[in-house]
Amino acid sequence: MNYLHNIGSYFLMIVEMFRKPTKQSVMKNLILKEVEDLVIGSLGIVAFISFFVGGVITIQTALNITSPLIPKYLVGFATRQSVILEFAPTFISVIMAGKVGSFITSSIGTMRVTEQIDALEVMGVNSINYLVFPKMIAMLLYPFVISIAMFLGIIGGMAACVYGGFSTLEDYITGIQLDFIPFHMAYAFIKTLVFAFILATIPSFHGYYMKGGALEVGKASTVAFVWTSVVIILLNYILTQMLLS
Repeated sequence: MNYLHNIGSYFLMIVEMFRKPTKQSVMKNLILKEVEDLVIGSLGIVAFISFFVGGVITIQTALNITSPLIPKYLVGFATRQSVILEFAPTFISVIMAGKVGSFITSSIGTMRVTEQIDALEVMGVNSINYLVFPKMIAMLLYPFVISIAMFLGIIGGMAACVYGGFSTLEDYITGIQLDFIPFHMAYAFIKTLVFAFILATIPSFHGYYMKGGALEVGKASTVAFVWTSVVIILLNYILTQMLLS
């Protein structure tokens, strides 16, 4: 029953987020701060992981193509499909659940522990709108992060392929262009927007409704990461079934 209570509280929080909005001039500054913390602050780790995982995907694909009948350009094709369909939208989102999710939960949880949220309520401010809404708007830029992840994943694959001697640059580029379906990009960005909403709201929920002292902030961050990851994986399955089947 506790799970049902939490699910109900989560949806009530989302409804409350759109009621009694904060003053526009204040909200603008809050959104810009969240963009810097959540989106721009994540570019470094996303770029680093994307480049090297793209290289690893390429190397593993190339080493598993042992038959001389299989053309070498399939290395580029497999790398493109892996990066665009799954690695960039889903794998990076799970990593971001750890980085961004923990940051959101701990920051809101600390405000709860130090009674700053209570102070906002006393001043007549809708604390959910003030704290959660800017994060949700900032995460609308998340597809920009994923597009960089896609680009660097394919570039990393190209570097590993050419400098590792697994295939030529021409074969790799031919593979990248082979049988490209534009809807796959739309599918990836639809998933990304859904995941962005999850990344902004579930950690916020766990931080906002946290009970206890400073020790519970760490526990709430862990629980938020686990549930964000679970929901992302479940929605990934559902969206893939709906959009690609």
